[in-house]
Amino acid sequence: MIRFSGFAMPPWRALVLTMLLLVGCTGLAHAQQTDAPSALTAEIDRLLDTHTASSPAFWGVHIVDVESGAVLYSHQGDHRLIPASTQKLLTTSAALDRLGSSYRYETELHFNGTTEDGVMRGDLTLRGSGDPTFGSDELRRADPLQTWAEQLAEQGVERIEGRLIGDARQFDGVAYPEGWDIGYVTRQASRYIGTASSALSYSDNVMSVQIRASEPGQPPELRAYPNDAVTLRNEATTSSRWRGNALQFDRSFESNTIRLHGSVARSYIGTVNVPVTEPADFAMRSLVLALEEAGITTDLTRVDADTLGTVPDRGTLLFVSLSPPLADIIALINKKSNNFYAEQVLRTIGWGGSVEGGAQRIQQLLRRAGVTRFPAVHDGSGLSRRNLVAPATFTNLLRYMDSHPEAEAFKASLAASGERNTTMEYRLSRSPIRAKTGSLRYVRALSGYAERPNGSRVAFSMMANNYEGSSWRVRRTMDEIVKTLTESTVL
Repeated sequence: MIRFSGFAMPPWRALVLTMLLLVGCTGLAHAQQTDAPSALTAEIDRLLDTHTASSPAFWGVHIVDVESGAVLYSHQGDHRLIPASTQKLLTTSAALDRLGSSYRYETELHFNGTTEDGVMRGDLTLRGSGDPTFGSDELRRADPLQTWAEQLAEQGVERIEGRLIGDARQFDGVAYPEGWDIGYVTRQASRYIGTASSALSYSDNVMSVQIRASEPGQPPELRAYPNDAVTLRNEATTSSRWRGNALQFDRSFESNTIRLHGSVARSYIGTVNVPVTEPADFAMRSLVLALEEAGITTDLTRVDADTLGTVPDRGTLLFVSLSPPLADIIALINKKSNNFYAEQVLRTIGWGGSVEGGAQRIQQLLRRAGVTRFPAVHDGSGLSRRNLVAPATFTNLLRYMDSHPEAEAFKASLAASGERNTTMEYRLSRSPIRAKTGSLRYVRALSGYAERPNGSRVAFSMMANNYEGSSWRVRRTMDEIVKTLTESTVL
């Protein structure tokens, strides 16, 4: 006989009551498990509906619990969309997986010849490995070419005669990926958009042009470094106004002639960065300029290693420049969205130094991450509109990288909310997230990690394509979804 609160009950009735209580508790537990996701779904649906009611867009959103993998929300999560710069998450994770966070690029200067009475005669070979940081203005480091030239001068070298061989054979020689807007190459918007890739790259593959205003109505004065790397057509004028500039430059595709037009104010003194179409030749010209500035006269014939068939013995290694570790490079890629660095890194991990080879490396990583529908990868930066990635692909990758041996370096490469000098500087201040932004014309994206009020962590990916209206509205909707994840104690 079983007793409940002072009265007796037959065993069979007690068993039935116990089973009913268990069923009721199980049902309550199930309701609690489904209520939370339903509430989250309803709130995110409301945010998306509110946005699309005033500004139509094609949205893809996918949110998963990092630890369990449970899908907390999905709207077109398996539909492939243009990812913009969130594409860099694929590039950087595959690079860490393939090379490791401590990997460093090496750029070498060799000499095969003789030295007598301060004169070097023979072949100098400048060999690149794809280092995007070699002479880069993105880093506060000494210029390696200037350093080498000064050291040669200190060793007593007064003149160099012979050939200067530029070896960029580690990459396949294809400078631009498929799907880039022609305007990226012909009408450069900023230093790191549309620059050519090469295994032998220097100074971000852009040439500095100093501009100084002259008399009103006259062309401004131009001074390029090195002055023969590109052909400059100066069609600009100096205006009579004291402030305000409207200087532009453009070129035909793959042309090495840059046309400057528009106007500068009569007080203007400044520098613009002009992209070069032949990076290896630009690096060689820059080395010659550095030698001459160090007081070494030269009689060097520039030779592309590809034209030699079999490259002669490089001889003695004179100098080697080491890049920062890969962890630092991918942090610049993800936090500042450096497109040039991303393109260099993708080719570095690819067979034959190609974009296609890099895409295969990404596919191998995603296969291990459990992705079965692979993205379309056409570049490393996300500038190509041929890239197509599903939000669920990003969340699968983020979960996988969370427990990867290089997890610390990967997560550290993502910008925290409000972090200065990053693409997240003015977004979601003090929210517990790390994320990568993405933006192209009519495309906005955000993917990363967020911590919920209960201490759990989620991986999220959001993309809006073909939106109408203000991009600010799209960004605000994404930020409100993130706040729903990180601030709500009910959901």
